[in-house]
Amino acid sequence: MRFRLKILFMCLLTLTTPDVIAQDNKEDVIRVDTQIVDVPVAVTNAKGAAVAGLKQSNFIVYEDGKRQEIADFSATAEPFEVALVLDTSGSARAELELIQRAAADFIASLRPGDRVAVIAYNTGRDETRTFPFTEVLSLLTGDRGVLRSAVGKVRTSNGTPYYDSLRQVVDQVFSGKPSAEFRGRRALVALTDGVDSTSAADFATAKADLEAAGIISFFIKVDTRDFFEENLLGDCQSATKFSTAQIRRYHRSITANASMEKTFDFCKLGEFEKLAISKRLYEIANIEMNDLAKTSGGRVFTVSNLSEARSAFKGVADELGTKYTIGYYPSNDKKDGKYRKIKVEVVGLPKGTTVRARDGYTAPAN
Repeated sequence: MRFRLKILFMCLLTLTTPDVIAQDNKEDVIRVDTQIVDVPVAVTNAKGAAVAGLKQSNFIVYEDGKRQEIADFSATAEPFEVALVLDTSGSARAELELIQRAAADFIASLRPGDRVAVIAYNTGRDETRTFPFTEVLSLLTGDRGVLRSAVGKVRTSNGTPYYDSLRQVVDQVFSGKPSAEFRGRRALVALTDGVDSTSAADFATAKADLEAAGIISFFIKVDTRDFFEENLLGDCQSATKFSTAQIRRYHRSITANASMEKTFDFCKLGEFEKLAISKRLYEIANIEMNDLAKTSGGRVFTVSNLSEARSAFKGVADELGTKYTIGYYPSNDKKDGKYRKIKVEVVGLPKGTTVRARDGYTAPAN
């Protein structure tokens, strides 16, 4: 009798084993469905040179202070997808050829396998006015001939739809999910002064879009303030004017008395107030570019004029060629829409080694 019961028990155990396996597989499926978080990482030594040849074991990643298990790792040899944004408004209009040469050199310096899209500003016209707009001159491609042709089509703009162009990078260039080789290796590279004048979008929306897409942001920040202010003062009719959106941005950014009289008519502004607005707009642009670069693991390269843009583009290309990418499935699988901090550490490296990585991400919401 006991022997029969033992056989029956073993049979039942055998019959239930597939269910156990199925349950284990189900857990694996749930884990795969959890959104993987990709973290681009740059590692430099005490002299500021990129550190190559690192392995997964050299990295530790934390989310909200809790160590995470690294599920995926890409070394520096992996290719990148790059959205190249060229701002041809303001002082850049007089130096279009410099911009085109710098952009062409940047494209030529990228590695085989890298893919690039080109976005620029242009001027449209209708029956009553001219207006600036952004246009995608080439979608992502590795064809250098197509990209050279796109750069040759870059034209000048009478305004700066900067925020709109950042959103266009997400909506048109990186609208689909990346293939496996480019996951966590998508970048925005923008040559601009960052002072928006005409966008329908605002910075907060553009930043949220870029962060949600996991795009690394690099900026070649051109100092155009002196040029702008030279044309700001004097006769109201011939001066370079602020847009209403810029004046509103200025007023929102200052902690002034709420009852203070505000005017949005450029011609009613005094010279002192014009200079104060200009100074603040450039400060805002600087804050915003550094914010996007820091939170995404990118960098801002500052140049005093467009003749220095070529060397700055080389710096960006070098940086892209020395990026690592870490991927992990968060141990916190709650879909609560909250922001989570990321910290990356390196082990087994000399003192003075520094790490620059994505600061965090916003979890999906139910």
